[in-house]
Amino acid sequence: MPIKLIAVDMDGTFLNNNQDYNRERFRQQYTELKKRGIRFVVASGNQYYQLKSFFPDFVDEISFVAENGAYIVHSNEEVFCGEMSENTVRKVLDILRDFQPSSLVVCGRNSAYVGEADFNQSLKYYHKLKRVDDLYTINDTIFKFALTFNESDVPEVLDKLHESVGDFITPVTSGNVYIDLIIPGLHKAHGVKRIQELCHIEDHETVAFGDSGNDIEMLHHVAYGFAMGNATEPVKSAANYMTDSNNEEGVLNTIDAILNKEYPFN
Repeated sequence: MPIKLIAVDMDGTFLNNNQDYNRERFRQQYTELKKRGIRFVVASGNQYYQLKSFFPDFVDEISFVAENGAYIVHSNEEVFCGEMSENTVRKVLDILRDFQPSSLVVCGRNSAYVGEADFNQSLKYYHKLKRVDDLYTINDTIFKFALTFNESDVPEVLDKLHESVGDFITPVTSGNVYIDLIIPGLHKAHGVKRIQELCHIEDHETVAFGDSGNDIEMLHHVAYGFAMGNATEPVKSAANYMTDSNNEEGVLNTIDAILNKEYPFN
């Protein structure tokens, strides 16, 4: 069966370490993908407003699974918006006082929110970011918490977070120094499934790429799950296939294989 959907994580996957990609190469590929009816899906833990800024020429045509699956936009139309309960938000904020992350961002539908001390270091990752004096007073639909820690501390912190909040929220890694606290069940696989249902696309017609813990459900879900060459070991174990690193344009190389019907797409 031909491939009909390609889902890509962004940081560490589609984007290189300079937070960009080979735009001219992808433009040519996307033109061919569109001709063949292959849908392109951006599946990321990042904010929707940031994600769409990477694709100004295609933003009305592609799909976005943002905030790890809590917010889904398909062809410029919102099709799903999750929400963390107010009680959960307060419980998480209470518990995080003991963890002291290097930065703490509360991610909502209208904006992301930080305290004064975290504003400058968070600004480059959020196109909509607001300073607040008190995170408990945010009035928005909340999707997740984004936390930063020293890389060496992440495994231990992740285990402790599972113990502290794992019965009502899901901690996942989203990079070497990042941990996201997401709504249970609203992961990237959930978002990709939604797009598949809208487009009548089966799992065996779907390819996905990722590098971090928050990609694992998505890579398990699709028939063609690709771990990047720079992916963490748990992600490599979860994936059926491997590609080159993000700095070697691994996603674009595999898209060429799809278009040319090369292994494993022949």
